Amino acid sequence: MTTLLATPAAWPRVLSARFASPPSDIAVAEEAGAFEALRRVVRELGPAGTIAQIAATGLRGRGGSGFPTADKWRACTLAAGDPIVVANGYGADPGSATDRTLLELDPWAVVEGTLIAAFAVGAAEAIIVVRSDATAAARAVRAAVDAAIDAGHAGEDAGGSGRPLRLSVRALTGSYLLGEETVLLRSLEGRRAQPDQRPPHPSTRGLHGRPTVVNNVATLAAVPWIIRNGAAAYAAIGSADAPGTVLVHVRGADDDGIAEAPMGTRLADLAGLIAASHATKAYLVGGPTGGLLPADAGDTSYEFAALRAAGGHVGSGSIVVVDDRACVVDIVRLLLRFSADAACGKSIPCRIGLRRLSEVADRAAAGVPRAGDGELAGDLAADIVGSGLCDHERLATLALTSAMRHFEPEVHAHVREGRCPAGVCMPATATVGSA
Repeated sequence: MTTLLATPAAWPRVLSARFASPPSDIAVAEEAGAFEALRRVVRELGPAGTIAQIAATGLRGRGGSGFPTADKWRACTLAAGDPIVVANGYGADPGSATDRTLLELDPWAVVEGTLIAAFAVGAAEAIIVVRSDATAAARAVRAAVDAAIDAGHAGEDAGGSGRPLRLSVRALTGSYLLGEETVLLRSLEGRRAQPDQRPPHPSTRGLHGRPTVVNNVATLAAVPWIIRNGAAAYAAIGSADAPGTVLVHVRGADDDGIAEAPMGTRLADLAGLIAASHATKAYLVGGPTGGLLPADAGDTSYEFAALRAAGGHVGSGSIVVVDDRACVVDIVRLLLRFSADAACGKSIPCRIGLRRLSEVADRAAAGVPRAGDGELAGDLAADIVGSGLCDHERLATLALTSAMRHFEPEVHAHVREGRCPAGVCMPATATVGSA
């Protein structure tokens, strides 16, 4: 299991409140408050009241997009067909273990939040998705689901509501793109894991053509706390742009771990949660498709609007603290190669454009740039983003464009001069022997 980082006592615990002593069974979980919120939803609030509570908090999706949760739920209730709820715990980013850690340490919050979402939208079925190779997380959430069914929180008379609610767990194997909701739904249907054109959005027509709410597990795990403590208490945490807390995985060369932080926390404060032996050079914010921000961006608030303005995004909740021994171009090269390899192939600008960008970065790192590579990279990035079918295309070039914006001298040294100021890359050399 990933290390849990120590955080200031003033930071509230919403998602990680039970992490220190994970409930071993449903009885212990209920003693710690599990399923209290579900009972209140069924007996007092009802579907409309529940959605109104979530709307009043300003809760936004923690899967990366930051879409208002209540808006997604309302859209689902207005669509024709039998709704279904999908809790996305796939955790596609290989460098972030936030979803997996949440499922391992408090599956009860995820199960309860999923059931509440189902009641709110009138769904008779809900699915919690996990990675097939996250065996501890899958084991924990399956045990919690079985216990919830045995206790009557789900099943034929879910929560004493008189309504059936079937809850199940699906373990999937697939690519990085399963983090995108339409790709996830295609995979659940047994189809090729490629994104669908939107609209229609899944909340209108999703899994098997049914109205589908797709929420990240961290979004749903916050819902029971909100119902228990009230919308005002949650809205008072974090920032106006993004109330509440977020799980972040902070990584550096010497240390890494997971912490729960209020939205709007300074990047420098999050980076300061891990030990570091060298000075900070950059922050990679948002995972493999994240942006590279300079060290002097440490005052940037960790929230959706502020990060987008700076050239990053919340994404998977991953923050990599890059120290002064690293080369920005080498990092961009690795990220572009990853994104090119992860491309599903459906869109030509993504399939071909990312590969060409990766080749440009490879030439720059090898010290053999071609004339015009800088302009080519900028043009390709703009074309890929402009024709993007899914967020993979729209974000995959962010590492490159943010590096060109914030680290221009280092990028130009590679592209125009064939040299690496950091001394990391290995320019090609030729030695001519004497006759």
